[in-house]
Amino acid sequence: MSDEETLQPSEARATAVGDIQELMRRKEEIEAQIKANYDVLEGQKGVGMDEPLVDCEGYPRADVDLYQVRTARHNIICLQNDHKAVMKQVEEALHQLHARDKEKQARDLAEARREALSRRPGQGESQGPPQAFARVNSISAGSPASFAGLQVEDEIVEFGSVNAQNFQSLQNVGSVVQHSQGRPLTVTVIRRGERLQLRLVPTRWAGKGLLGCNIVPLQR
Repeated sequence: MSDEETLQPSEARATAVGDIQELMRRKEEIEAQIKANYDVLEGQKGVGMDEPLVDCEGYPRADVDLYQVRTARHNIICLQNDHKAVMKQVEEALHQLHARDKEKQARDLAEARREALSRRPGQGESQGPPQAFARVNSISAGSPASFAGLQVEDEIVEFGSVNAQNFQSLQNVGSVVQHSQGRPLTVTVIRRGERLQLRLVPTRWAGKGLLGCNIVPLQR
């Protein structure tokens, strides 16, 4: 197997970028040559590309170097065609590079999804009882927690984005509460073996904090 066939995606991309950079250098060289030939025309009384090279009587003009003008005009036409061809190559190379990047993004996304799926519990586990990570051990009357329907001894399975898989400490819950003030949070609890989903809105009230309840982590 050749080295080209065993190129890694990152190496292939670097090769493509190098090719584009080489094309851009060629493009700049052509543009410099076009400018140099235009400078020649400018130096010949500014004849440009279209001004006649004969006088009013139809004789060749004596005030310009006809050979230089014709050569410069011919060079400019050829160089402009070269420039157009290089720009087409640049466009195609950029398109291929972007297509390769999209393919890599799609592969990375598919790999991330496969990894996420592989980390999920097995089918038998997912059908088992949900795992709680904390318990409500007190609730103040008239508090947001009370209005939401939370009760003492409720075991919390999900508190907004916090669950048993990502729970580390009560600071996780506190952070969600602080960032959700005035906005509804979904709280899933287990109460006497039954799974319930409640709507809790952290809000300033007459008591302390935004919830009016005390939560303690479960010891597993």
